[in-house]
Amino acid sequence: MSSPSRDVTAEAVRRAVEDAVQAPSVHNTQPWRFAVRGSRISLSADSDRRLDVADPDGREMLISCGAALYNLRLSMRAQRFEPVVRLLPDPDRPHLLADVDMEPERVRAGDEVEREHAQIRRRHSHRGAFRPDPVAAEVLTALRHAAEREGARLIQAADAHVTGALAALTEAAEHIQQRTPSYAAEIARWAPAPATARKDGVQQAAYPRQTPRTEPHFPARDFARGQGWGVEPSTDDGTVRAGIVLLLVTGSDTPAAWLEAGQALQRVLLCAAEHDLAAAYHTQALQVPELRAFIRAHFCDDAHPQMLLRLGVPDGEELTTVRRPVEEVITQEP
Repeated sequence: MSSPSRDVTAEAVRRAVEDAVQAPSVHNTQPWRFAVRGSRISLSADSDRRLDVADPDGREMLISCGAALYNLRLSMRAQRFEPVVRLLPDPDRPHLLADVDMEPERVRAGDEVEREHAQIRRRHSHRGAFRPDPVAAEVLTALRHAAEREGARLIQAADAHVTGALAALTEAAEHIQQRTPSYAAEIARWAPAPATARKDGVQQAAYPRQTPRTEPHFPARDFARGQGWGVEPSTDDGTVRAGIVLLLVTGSDTPAAWLEAGQALQRVLLCAAEHDLAAAYHTQALQVPELRAFIRAHFCDDAHPQMLLRLGVPDGEELTTVRRPVEEVITQEP
């Protein structure tokens, strides 16, 4: 039996998990579970929350869990613990993604850690257009470094033709998925009607009633399914932008690489939040195998695309999301 370190308290463990579950996840499925044994927190994927149609291999599920793992590590550092991480520690338990031991640190968390940790609850997803405010070159450099420090890369679609092609592929994928009944049923499962008591899924307060059309246009998913749900759009000046278009890529396409991609994504998002930027995600084309292969061959230097996102200064009201109570995702092991 593993005995708790005298320096690791139940409060510190709970705080780390509370930070971890603030991570983004595909359709806000929150597909993670945490088991605590002494000073160790184990992260597992909850396969019941995988998108069976859009994500049959669990790639996006593991990216979501990787984002939670990064928050877990960061929270430990902010609390003066050193996270000792073992990824995929047991081949016989494929849903066990990481064991993280909390080793006491004797030095104060650095300013960089504290600033980054402060962004965990400031970070939010964006569904819509961005203001025309430019993103400074040094910020883009910082975002690239953030991804690289977690084993991934960011590729910017700086050429108008590349941006246009990625927008068109996203729109093609959206058409494919809307005309496929199984995709539509899966969206309906994770986009509940207003006044739901659920603490997961993409709910009415998380998307605008009408998404502004950008140029080039990256279509948003129709979570309202034609019902007119969503937040009333704020008045804008008619100037909307798609923002900076980025591909997050990895050198391989294994479960370990998907976890790395998730950690890199979250590190990028927290860096962006520190500069008052938000991200809109477009996974449609990456959920259609033929389109994902096309994007890899033409726009990724043969690396594997894991996420397509737009980044910029949000235009309009900040939307809200929900999170499951920590008690639902954490268990104590003897």
